[in-house]
Parts: sequence; structure tokens; C-alpha cells
Amino acid sequence: MSYPNAPAPGYSPVPPANHPRAVLGLVLGIIGVAICAIAGPFAFVISNNAMKEIDASGGTIGGRGMVQAGKILGIIGIVFLVIGVIAGVIAVISSFASSN
Repeated sequence: MSYPNAPAPGYSPVPPANHPRAVLGLVLGIIGVAICAIAGPFAFVISNNAMKEIDASGGTIGGRGMVQAGKILGIIGIVFLVIGVIAGVIAVISSFASSN
């Protein structure tokens, strides 16, 4: 019996290849959250550009999940970076205020 929507014999669906910078954005995002917040903005920019290219490809480029995770981790890394800078500024100001 033949099914009306069955694929042709020998057909194997192959998912599209991941974007070349998908893994880079994800790794930088992880580094930005776990080790060094300075990597957060780089992860965000790389992942944002890769996501635009994936959207423009019409489904021929994959890796959207990795790119999205890298973008989110990049945002979190940016937040950590801003908090660190604010804490550093407050520490410097309080250091100067207490020395006078």
C-alpha cells in the first residue's frame, strides 16, 4: 500500500548545515557568563549577525538554536559587565572619598 505523502524511495531528509559562527557565538556567550564578562558583547554581536544571515537564507542555513542561545548568553554577559563596571566605579569613588 502506498501512502499519499510518503517520501520517494531513497530520500533521506538532511538538515541544513549550521552557520559557521553559530558555535563561536555560543562559546563566547558561555565564556561571557562563566569566566570573563568582556566576551559578552562579542557573543551578542556575532550571534546577532549570524541570526540575521540565518533568517535571510530562507532555511538553507541551520544553527538558529545555538545562535539564539549565544545571543541570550551575550546579553547576560553584558549585564554582568555593566554591573562590574558600576561596582568598580563605586569602589574607586568610595576609595577616594575615604582617603580625604
